[in-house]
Amino acid sequence: MIEISHLSKYQGKRNIITDVSFSATHQECLGLFGEDAIAKTTLLDLIAGSVPSSSGHVTIQGFNTRTQAFKARQCMGYQLDQALGHSRMSVREFLHFIAALRGLHGAEKRSRVEQVVARLELGRVFNAPLDALSIGLKRKVGIAQAILHRPALLLLNEPTTGLEPSQKHSFRSLVHSLTQEMTVIIASRHSEELSELCSRALVLADGRLVADAPVSELQRNSRHHQAVTLSSESPLDLLALAVLPGVAGIEEHHQAPGTVTVLAMPGHAIHPHINALVANRRWKINSLNLEPGRVSDVVHHISREATL
Repeated sequence: MIEISHLSKYQGKRNIITDVSFSATHQECLGLFGEDAIAKTTLLDLIAGSVPSSSGHVTIQGFNTRTQAFKARQCMGYQLDQALGHSRMSVREFLHFIAALRGLHGAEKRSRVEQVVARLELGRVFNAPLDALSIGLKRKVGIAQAILHRPALLLLNEPTTGLEPSQKHSFRSLVHSLTQEMTVIIASRHSEELSELCSRALVLADGRLVADAPVSELQRNSRHHQAVTLSSESPLDLLALAVLPGVAGIEEHHQAPGTVTVLAMPGHAIHPHINALVANRRWKINSLNLEPGRVSDVVHHISREATL
């Protein structure tokens, strides 16, 4: 569906993207992980064909983005990182304008606009000026315009920036539903949010693709894999937690008193032992969560190794 082959982008003497290759199939959700925001944005721009590559090529649905640019762009939607804005144009006018650019007319255009407005929950601001919207709402409009024409590939760049916590839950549901219809590639600085959205991780470091693996594999490689985070209103007996079978150590959350993370030795399940201790001591626990693993730890470690 999408084929990236030996893609590179140079600016002067700087290598922003170097020899990146990967492919993706229909109904995949890929996350672009890494600490270099410029590299991630540049890679999305190269895939979209909005900036020329120095070498390599991108093929979308069999169309080369350089030699068959128009047909390739018809197959994709791109939510830009930059916030939308216009002094006079409303959300309604903007979406109808984009729909017309995409070749939609008449009843079909109206129907598509109505569908994306409902899907992105933009009804209450449909007639509002773009400039009057919050950053989060502008992001939603950016996604709406990107899916108007039902693309085969959707590129999202920092899509949750400006969203309220309650909005992020509905956004996750949106991404999961979109993945049933198309291939989705998301770039974000928020690694843990990406790990909840994407099944596959592409890790960029120093402009190179240094890892291409299932998100679950990165989580298993985290020292927080199978860790247990618990919080209590009263101080916890850390020694009692530390001597439980399979416990590798304890991290205290200094910014959240009463909250600790108990680390597990590789291959050990400490969750049942902690549950038993809590019940035996009759601790009043506010929350107790088993962690799948923190992708941010692994991305940071991989990135540091790649730049040594």
